[in-house]
Amino acid sequence: MDIGVLTALLVAVVGVAGTLMSALLTQRAADRSRQRELERVGEAWDRRAEARELWSCYVALNTSGRHYLAALTDLVYALEREAELPSVRTRLTAARDRHRQVYAEAQMRLPDRVLDHAGVVSHGLGAVYGMVRRLDDGLPRPGDSSAAAHRAVEALWTQLREMRREMRADLGVPGSEEGRRRGEGGEAGEVGAASAPDRHSGIDPEAVEGH
Repeated sequence: MDIGVLTALLVAVVGVAGTLMSALLTQRAADRSRQRELERVGEAWDRRAEARELWSCYVALNTSGRHYLAALTDLVYALEREAELPSVRTRLTAARDRHRQVYAEAQMRLPDRVLDHAGVVSHGLGAVYGMVRRLDDGLPRPGDSSAAAHRAVEALWTQLREMRREMRADLGVPGSEEGRRRGEGGEAGEVGAASAPDRHSGIDPEAVEGH
C-alpha cells in the first residue's frame, strides 16, 4: 500500500477516534453535571421537608402549650365562681394530655436553645397544674392560693412568648432576630410588644401559626 494512502488512512482513523473520544468525554461530563444537579435538588428538597416538619412541630408545641395554659386559667376562674367545674376539668385533662404528647415528641427534634425554653414552660405548666388541682381537691399546700395561681399563669404567658420568639428566630421568620440576620439588613423589624392574650380562649397574638 502506498505510504501516502496509509498515512492518510491512519490520520483519518485517529481523527475519527479523537472525535468519538471527545464526544464520549463530553457526554460523561454532562452526565456528571446532571448527577450533581440532581443531588443538589434532592438535598434542597430534604432541607425543605425538614424545615416543614420542624415548623409543624413548633406550631403543635406552641398551640398545645397555649391551650393547656388557657384550660388551667379557666379552672382557676371556675373554682372562684364554683361553676362549670366538671366540663372545665375535662377540658384541662384533655389539654394536659395533648401537651404532654406533643412535648415528648418535640424533645426528639428541637434544637437545644428552643428545647431549654420549652422545658421551662413544660415544668411551669406542670407546677401550676399541681397547684390548681390541689385547690380543686381542697388540699392546698402552704403558698397555694387563687392569687398565686393567677401570678403563675401570668408568668407562664410571658415564658410562652419567649419560647415562641426562639422558635421564630430558629425558623428565620421575618421580624425575628435570626430573620433579620438572614435578611441581611432587610426592612422587616421586630414586632412590637404583644397585647395581652385572651386568657379564656388561649389566643395569643404572637402565635407561631399566625405567620
